[in-house]
Amino acid sequence: MYKYTEFDRQFVRQRAAQYRDQLERHLAGTLPDDDFRALRLQNGWYVQRHAPMLRIAVPYGELSARKLRGLARIGREFDRGYGHFTTRQNLQFNWIPLARSADVMEILADIDMHGIQTSGNCIRNITSDALAGIAPDEVIDPRPYAELLRQWSTLHPEFAFLPRKFKIAITGAREDRAAIAWHDIGLQLRKNELGEIGFRVLVGGGMGRTPIVASVIRQFLPWQQILVFIEAIVRVYNAYGRRDNLFKSRIKILVKAEGQKFFDAVEQEFADILAQDAGGTAHLLPQAEFDRLARCFELPAGVQATLERDPAPVPAVGDVPAAYGRWLERNVHAHRLPGYRAVTLSLKRVGQAPGDTTSDQMERAADLADRYSQGEVRVTHDQNLLLPWVAEGELHALWQAAKAAGFATPNIGLLTDMIACPGGDFCGLANARSLPLAAEIAERYADVDELYDIGDIDLHISGCINSCGHHHSGHIGVLGVDKDGTEWYQVTLGGSDGSLLSGGSVAGKVIGPSFAADEVGDAIEAVIDTYRERRAANEHFIDTLRRVGIDPFKSAANNVRRSTALAHAA
Repeated sequence: MYKYTEFDRQFVRQRAAQYRDQLERHLAGTLPDDDFRALRLQNGWYVQRHAPMLRIAVPYGELSARKLRGLARIGREFDRGYGHFTTRQNLQFNWIPLARSADVMEILADIDMHGIQTSGNCIRNITSDALAGIAPDEVIDPRPYAELLRQWSTLHPEFAFLPRKFKIAITGAREDRAAIAWHDIGLQLRKNELGEIGFRVLVGGGMGRTPIVASVIRQFLPWQQILVFIEAIVRVYNAYGRRDNLFKSRIKILVKAEGQKFFDAVEQEFADILAQDAGGTAHLLPQAEFDRLARCFELPAGVQATLERDPAPVPAVGDVPAAYGRWLERNVHAHRLPGYRAVTLSLKRVGQAPGDTTSDQMERAADLADRYSQGEVRVTHDQNLLLPWVAEGELHALWQAAKAAGFATPNIGLLTDMIACPGGDFCGLANARSLPLAAEIAERYADVDELYDIGDIDLHISGCINSCGHHHSGHIGVLGVDKDGTEWYQVTLGGSDGSLLSGGSVAGKVIGPSFAADEVGDAIEAVIDTYRERRAANEHFIDTLRRVGIDPFKSAANNVRRSTALAHAA
């Protein structure tokens, strides 16, 4: 795990002090709202529907137990006792008074954290695979490269005011668990036929009003050139991206409109940067700098010591009590190191919004990280937490501790392990609420046997077209829309966030007119019932949908609307 240097600490402390000065001038009336707005956004402070919202950066999802305890303190002392983990591996607080925001900035600096560039038209938090460095299918650990990107992009003066926000995701595995094709830039580490390390580079992906899967701009780029190539991409976007229309300002629109012309402009800019010095090496990443960062991501000392012991075998699922077996099947994941597993702490359960975590739960998760995972915990794309260094011999003890802490719901990858944004309950941009629907689905499918019978399925819910709930990439996607001041919901089917098992990155298809708030839960149930009627043996939802086509599911969902209309008429 990366550890802040003295330079890093001085940097965030100075930033916190600068923000305090800005806040005090604003509260005193000498810094106008419009001027202060730009400054607070640069530090992750929004003003939402009811109160300020702070978004805290968790670079590539890695947290130490110390940091998690610091976040728990902020939630308890400054908010309402909880926070919300997002699909971009950040944490959000929704109720911190603006007058106390500078105090929170200083606490964040004390635990080596901040909210810099979690908002604004800049390069946002770099995201990655929650299994980075530990996945069996990983070719290269992406974390040192993600840290390079974080340091390079933080307060980069040339890219502080882009046409629109800009998101980068990176993975080093064969299976895409970072949804890289849904990002402005997606990076996949690979090796060529000579064993050299490089990147497959994608550009122009994104959701929102116009969902577009990114295009491959380079199949293989030597790793030493990655910052130069990204600089070339962002320079071209900065120069030619639209600033006259908010809905057409993302790089995906520029790539779609210009096609090969965009690619050619990037390649020319890339060549021009490299040509600025005679040897063509001044802008390349030196091996020594990479090695310095890579040392931060070596195996934890406790893991190295434990490797010397014989691993305890993990029992077969059928040889243990049912509750423990289900947890082993769903929440425990393969590891590249013999004798270890990764374990997901589920944040999805009845009575709690997806991604929400109380301060008490944060502290319990920190305790579990210290006891079972070398003091490290990770935020997943699916709004859960993950312990990356669990010895196989401690799985049963961890299960008991996780169960006592409320983290052992055995639903990872199942319907109730849904993604949902905060929606209209908090966000001023939302057209409809996400959380009541999420609660309704969790309650409808609380029976574990039924949930297991349905099997793997991704349900994603967004409260508005900005797609913070990634509805486009859900096997079932739900989008909140507004009709004359009332909440309605559009349903899509067949999306995928990039998983090879789900057919790569695909945008879901709309199945018809929107559903009223009291219809959408029934419509989802009708879709699931149709799958259960038509599936072949051992066939997942997405496979059945693609085999039989969308029409039977569409008809079943739309019958709900007709039944509701008849009931109202009667």
